[in-house]
Amino acid sequence: MRKSYKFRLYPTKEQELVLVKTLDVCRYIYNEFLADRRNAYDRCNQGLTTFDQITQVKYLEFNTEVFSQIKQDILRRLGKSFDAFFRRCRSGETPGYPRFKGKDRYNSFTYPQSGFKIEGTKLKLSKIGNIKIKQHREIEGRSRRVPSNMKPISGMQCSLSIRVQIPKRSIRIHP
Repeated sequence: MRKSYKFRLYPTKEQELVLVKTLDVCRYIYNEFLADRRNAYDRCNQGLTTFDQITQVKYLEFNTEVFSQIKQDILRRLGKSFDAFFRRCRSGETPGYPRFKGKDRYNSFTYPQSGFKIEGTKLKLSKIGNIKIKQHREIEGRSRRVPSNMKPISGMQCSLSIRVQIPKRSIRIHP
């Protein structure tokens, strides 16, 4: 079973700037590779897979360092949106082609496996630094994913997705 914990982030001004730049790079990668898929189909009548694009993303250079697994997760997110598009096409629903994301439509990034750790009241994010968090409850289990949501209205938040073992119960049947 998975359990989610949501915590408020309290970044410094420098960390906030790095987080915003990271989001900008994520949005750029998403839009760039969406255009890449569209152009490959329009020009060559050939689709690109998520794996094809993940092998290409390492050749892009940015002025802001972004953790490699964040980049890969962006392309997996793009792949899921295309999978959903083609599923809707096959089932006869209104498909809705994946959209290009503006600044107000792309507000999160995810550390899917590693690159993060909670140390006391700080969340350590690779390539970003130690960010103060408000940890209002204890975490049970081992963290698997950290999606960080950056919403300007409600502040910055992170969600930890934890895999928890549930003890098996014995069921008694009365005759």
